[in-house]
Amino acid sequence: MAAYLIVDVDDLIRRFQSRDMNVDLQELAVGLRGGAALAAGLPNVSMLKAVAFANWSDIGHPSKAALQSFMRRNGYEIFDLPVREDVADALFIHYFSYDPEPINELILATTNRDLLPLVKRIRITRNARIRVWGSEDVLKGTEFAEDVIFQPLETLLGVKPTTNVLVYIDFENIAISLTENGYILNLEQLIERFVKQAQAHGHVVKMAAYGPWGQRGTLPPMIDNNGREITDEAATRLMMANIDPVFILPGKNSADVRIARDVLIDVGHSDTSGDIFIVASGDRDFNDVINSVIQRGKEVIIWGVRNAISRQLVNHPAVHVEYIEDFMELQTPASYLNTPTVDAPVTAFLPSQWSSVVIQFDRTARRLNTDQLRVQDLCARLIEVGAAINLERAEELVKQALNMNILRPAMPGVLTLNTVHPIVEKTRVITEAVSRRVANTLKVRGWQYVNYGFLLKGLEMERDIMRPDMNTDDQWRSQWIDALVRERVLARELVPHRHNPDDLVPVISLAEADTARDDLADTNVEYRPVNVPEITNWEGMTPLEFASYDKHAYEMAMRVIVSVEQFTSFRKFAWCPLGSLHRRLKPFDVNMAFQRSVEYLSANRIVTVQEYPNPQSTYNTKGISVNMESEYARSVLAQRDEFVRLLITLYERNVPISVQAIQDADPDKLWDIQLWISIMETENVLNDMPGRAGQYSLFRTHHTVKLVAGDPM
Repeated sequence: MAAYLIVDVDDLIRRFQSRDMNVDLQELAVGLRGGAALAAGLPNVSMLKAVAFANWSDIGHPSKAALQSFMRRNGYEIFDLPVREDVADALFIHYFSYDPEPINELILATTNRDLLPLVKRIRITRNARIRVWGSEDVLKGTEFAEDVIFQPLETLLGVKPTTNVLVYIDFENIAISLTENGYILNLEQLIERFVKQAQAHGHVVKMAAYGPWGQRGTLPPMIDNNGREITDEAATRLMMANIDPVFILPGKNSADVRIARDVLIDVGHSDTSGDIFIVASGDRDFNDVINSVIQRGKEVIIWGVRNAISRQLVNHPAVHVEYIEDFMELQTPASYLNTPTVDAPVTAFLPSQWSSVVIQFDRTARRLNTDQLRVQDLCARLIEVGAAINLERAEELVKQALNMNILRPAMPGVLTLNTVHPIVEKTRVITEAVSRRVANTLKVRGWQYVNYGFLLKGLEMERDIMRPDMNTDDQWRSQWIDALVRERVLARELVPHRHNPDDLVPVISLAEADTARDDLADTNVEYRPVNVPEITNWEGMTPLEFASYDKHAYEMAMRVIVSVEQFTSFRKFAWCPLGSLHRRLKPFDVNMAFQRSVEYLSANRIVTVQEYPNPQSTYNTKGISVNMESEYARSVLAQRDEFVRLLITLYERNVPISVQAIQDADPDKLWDIQLWISIMETENVLNDMPGRAGQYSLFRTHHTVKLVAGDPM
């Protein structure tokens, strides 16, 4: 007598995936064979004939190829079935038509009725048992319902549906709450514990951290396990841990609104919704969102910091609160400084927020001719250069520097630098070496500026920064040059290439004299940044967020799209020289708006910037083209066309074109009329009317105007 186990591999994989079951298929294969031998009452599992059939050539699961090899090694016979039609016939002919022994035990591991015809055709003994193991009872309503035994596969093997977990981290809120409670932010430990704590609740299908990534001065300093400051690397470190860093503008409401929106979207998607929603924040603004999630039968967990979490959340009867202090080993500055040091690999000494404190302390103290500063004077300077976004963040940064022994109290409210601290000593050496190299090059060669690449090579020979963790490579030198530009020690701009004026190259010079007030020591005014904070990663920022971040760069981005499209359309070119575009738009280039706009557009694939062969030059030229597949590019050009049609209407009515005339012609449209008139002037669509201030004439035969009007070209 024979016992058979027939496993429908494709069907089982499909069923587990549709029900979000996280199943180890190799363990499943072993469990099926062992369970079948036990059910058949066999003394040895080798007496069971186990067959695994599937379309093995179609790898519909990432581990399917490995599963085939594993099953073969563990006693399964592999049957390849490329076409599923007549599956019962194929199995019967191959295995049962010539088997002289009647079947005493037949187990079909499937949730598909395709195999049921096999039951009718095989020879069985009088006491034979036929079982179906599957996720659903496919025997109901069939002629086999009384004779064939159905058993739920999940119950037999202990397989349970996966509990899906979605995590939303208000990173700015958590980071600030931890520092305000006196803890040091170890980013590596924070990421590790967040991931492990989330996994303890189930299968993590989404993990996102919301923060003002790349915006200098918005987050407290963070370190790694070696004590190196890595605040600027936070977004990258999160991505490497499969945590999505979602950009939001600084400030409490920005994160709250975005997280609330994402939670409500995710809980409303039946195919992707989780079973447990974890929100890492202490804000009470999430109370309404949490109630909406609970009403849908989902579990809500709040991660928060003691003394920084809303009492409404703590007292919510349906919310479970987990305190971060309970599942993390947090350190205070005192415990961190007393921790025994271990031999760690030498890492490059890179610019950090503490470097900003050192540089700005020295610059402010030098101007005041002192070696001591009041706390408010240093905070004001940090805010002015954008190292801190507001007074609260500046005071926190100074407090961190005191905890790290970078700053020392000279008397109440007065600070001095710890000159023997490694961060202070190295920052001073690097700042002096780079500044000296730029100054000497300008003086000896009589230049107005130094080419960026020339400076990189020059610094390679600076002896003062020849140390194991300094002057390591061009990337290290570039990071410090960029840092000193942010600190206003150096100035950077784009200028036309001397051999190819259509191309732009970055150059470096010494920054102009400080614009800070000379009476800094005599004022208690809260300073606000005069520069827009730096962003290193623009990807994913919406146009609305971009406009809030830098209005000049946002408007410049619209000018770039319109100007490049007109140039390429009129000349039938694939690209526009970047240098020519910059010269055209330079009158509107406020605070490096052109460079910011091009970086933003390129990062979001709205434009493409690359080197092109120039038929008029022996050098390649950096060019720019508009990606017409971009929704934002199409939106800007649609606005341009609508505005041009409005101008054509006024032209055909013989109405003088002016701001008032445009408003009267389209009163319901919220046009930024001054901006669009300026764009049209730059593109030569509109021209000032001599002797008539505020009135313009339309260049009716202009290429763009004719295209919009539908005129024959």
